[in-house]
Amino acid sequence: MGLLTRVATGALALTAMASPVLAQEQTKKNTDAQALLSSLMPDRKPAPTDFSDLSKRLMPSVVNISTSQRIVEAGLPEFPQNSPIERFNDLFGRDEEGFKRTSSLGSGFVIDETGYIVTNNHVIEGADEIEVIFADGRTYPAQLIGRDADTDLAVLKIETPTKLTALNFADSDKAEVGDWVIAIGNPFGLGGSVSAGIISARNRDINAGSYDDFIQTDAAINRGNSGGPLFTLDGKVVGVNTAIISPTGGSVGIGFSVPSNLVSNIVIQLIEEGRVRRGWVGINIQAVDAPLAKAYGLANTAGVIVTDITEEGPAALAGLEVGDLILKFDDTLIPDTRTLSRLVAEAEIGEIIPVNIIREGRRQTINIQIEEREDGDAGEEEGSTNTTPPMFVGANAYGLKLTEITDDARRRWQIQEPVDGALVEMVDPDGASYGLVEKGDVITQINFKDVTNAAEADAQLEAVAGADPVLVKVYRRGRVSFYALQIEA
Repeated sequence: MGLLTRVATGALALTAMASPVLAQEQTKKNTDAQALLSSLMPDRKPAPTDFSDLSKRLMPSVVNISTSQRIVEAGLPEFPQNSPIERFNDLFGRDEEGFKRTSSLGSGFVIDETGYIVTNNHVIEGADEIEVIFADGRTYPAQLIGRDADTDLAVLKIETPTKLTALNFADSDKAEVGDWVIAIGNPFGLGGSVSAGIISARNRDINAGSYDDFIQTDAAINRGNSGGPLFTLDGKVVGVNTAIISPTGGSVGIGFSVPSNLVSNIVIQLIEEGRVRRGWVGINIQAVDAPLAKAYGLANTAGVIVTDITEEGPAALAGLEVGDLILKFDDTLIPDTRTLSRLVAEAEIGEIIPVNIIREGRRQTINIQIEEREDGDAGEEEGSTNTTPPMFVGANAYGLKLTEITDDARRRWQIQEPVDGALVEMVDPDGASYGLVEKGDVITQINFKDVTNAAEADAQLEAVAGADPVLVKVYRRGRVSFYALQIEA
């Protein structure tokens, strides 16, 4: 054992004696490498050496959110006071009045020196009591000022004898993939925890709602981080940590934050009015795929197609029609349904917005006056699709067997009385329509021309059959969709 120890010690001593020379050579190599990198990337942002000073500065403005809720839980016994088994009420989590009390923990941050605090809606939703706990142990009861379930944001207010240190929002539109960020919060109840990472992606849609536009980060975000801030290296809030994707419930490097530009807009409205006012135009829309784009004469898949219009709504009054393809909203290109939903929601109520569309191959502009969305109004969203597998049959060139709409078919397929066209009886799984058109659909238009019966539809499809896609308007259980059918060469 002693020999092994001495040999090891001797090797270490030899390394130590040689280290000054090696260190000088390594330092020179590092300097040369940095000089080369700077010449190749003159605008490169330097990597941080540590986050200690930044963390110390920001920690006092990040808070823990503790909530409790009183609920009545059926099926659990309640033992009478002063009885020998009264103590078992505590075992079941009941308070003095016989209610079961649940609690949750989250995070938040100060945005105003007078005591306004931002957190997630799901952190405080349903809470009877809310407490805000600072890093130094100060605890204050909080009042709910307003919350918005659509973006999962909430604003609280506390009263303090002294002014608080407020945080500022960054311009999230300028955030880039690869930028360094740090998250501070209360993961698993461990307050004042700091994690670092980068922005992994922008504009993420995680199917959380109609206004998804998340920043994705690999900075560790866990349960309890909800509502906490995501910081840039200059100490500004670029996002509010809201969700994670994880098979284990812990961080696997995929966390999502609401971007600060959206947060600031929502927060201002919650403070001023206690609610969020969103624009509404009264349409349902669907995305454009490559065949649809070709059918509309477009070289790419930009834009969205109008599939339904609310009667007497802003879009209907402005003259928008089902089948119109919206390219621009207020001079902003529309790449997908989510973008249009967000732009409409953020538009000023009463404002008249120019909307650029394609209708039957011609471009035009329609001016729509924005109205406020009521709770019962549907958002501008992509229509759902029933994916019932069709049955095989040889039919026309597009693999469709069409028939007339009978009273029995109207009842079976929920076809409203004014709807007319050709009923799809069967779909060939090897045909051009498979996976798009389904049994029970009603084809009401072909290349923007109305069809009233099966014979007319078959004739029009035969006339246009060829290499170019044919655009069909389909009615399915109360909703309208458009599909581009193309025969394979």
